[in-house]
Amino acid sequence: QVQLAESGGGLVQPGGSLRLSCAASGFTFSIYDMSWYRQVLGKQRELVAHISRSTGNTDYDGSVKGRFTISRDNAKNTVYLQMNNLKPEDTAVYYCYAANGLLAAYWGRGTQVTVSS
Repeated sequence: QVQLAESGGGLVQPGGSLRLSCAASGFTFSIYDMSWYRQVLGKQRELVAHISRSTGNTDYDGSVKGRFTISRDNAKNTVYLQMNNLKPEDTAVYYCYAANGLLAAYWGRGTQVTVSS
């Protein structure tokens, strides 16, 4: 059974940090590109960061570049999102996404991140 299980969300003050994790199971993690998306209630889900399966190249939305870092550990079937200098506008539900363009794509259930004083 395919599963993407996000963890690490929570409440943090502006300027603080969080590290999200997404543990994958039920599919071959190493052949999938991995991404983090976020969604605010009533708005479209938006891409935050992406890491490729082969080269490990990363891409970021401009609003998080320099503050967020995506990484993956293929031995642990896990992708991470280190979030530093968090801002209130980073408040959202964060979702893990796996895709490789040929096989089925998968979403996690999300983890809430709230940035507030």
